[in-house]
Amino acid sequence: MPKAVRFDEYGPIEVLRVEEVDRPVPGPGQVLVRVKRAAINPGEVSIRTGVLHERWPATFPSGEGSDLAGIVEETGAGVTGYAAGDEVLGFTDDRASHAEFVLVEAANLMPRPANVSWEQAGSLYVAGTTAYAAVRAVAPGRGDTVVISAAAGGVGTIAVQLARRAGATVIGLASEANHRWLTDHGAIPVTYGEGVADRIRAAAPGGRVDAFIDAYGFGYVDLAIELGVAPDRIDTIKDWTAAAKHGVRTDANAEAATIEVVAELAGLIDKGELEIPIARTYPLDRVQDAFRELEKGHTRGKIVLVP
Repeated sequence: MPKAVRFDEYGPIEVLRVEEVDRPVPGPGQVLVRVKRAAINPGEVSIRTGVLHERWPATFPSGEGSDLAGIVEETGAGVTGYAAGDEVLGFTDDRASHAEFVLVEAANLMPRPANVSWEQAGSLYVAGTTAYAAVRAVAPGRGDTVVISAAAGGVGTIAVQLARRAGATVIGLASEANHRWLTDHGAIPVTYGEGVADRIRAAAPGGRVDAFIDAYGFGYVDLAIELGVAPDRIDTIKDWTAAAKHGVRTDANAEAATIEVVAELAGLIDKGELEIPIARTYPLDRVQDAFRELEKGHTRGKIVLVP
């Protein structure tokens, strides 16, 4: 029997288990995908621990996972354009991709481009669409300076590249271990921590910051306000309390969660114009270890499960 990640209650990593489940059967408009890669995301931690219960409550037993890349196993009635053996990437809205098989709406899939690795294909949806929405929200352009917190994380690495593509000067907040990556991708690295406001002003051309993408939370919206950034050019994907206080934007995955955006990003990867750094892969049965690494908060790019 195929295996899938499940949890029966909100709690720490230890509530996660891998168990045998019935093989899914595709209904009308659905595709059964044999998953080859499926990334993990910080939002899944917040769902599992109950932090997001008011926004996105879990129904138990719950699966998890949105990102996926794999091979079409079977198609349901009415599905055209896909056949068994096709290589695809996309997403599910059913918290189900951390599994060997997953049912996906055909409309949420696309063919895997030749130059998009399985790891990148299985990591694209959540981080990619979140970064896309955040960059679009603050609208960086030529002559602008944008600061990105957690710039070496899954969302941050993509946001850095998209903001640079828009012509902006990008200041990336990250540990020194990630400064070389940021420099190599056209950003100005700045170490986070005490005194960061002064370091940002020193790094910014003319000392001016025009936009701020907060991919970390914990005070960065306040920092953006301190730096003089207009609230409508601040976007946070983490700190909704500060967003409400200051009237800043909270555009994230939901504002760009379409296969068209995924296809646009995949096309950039295919042409060598965008990179998704892959930190590490874990077999599905080590899902707890994968989340232990993620929750340390120092990963560059994405952690990916291999069912």
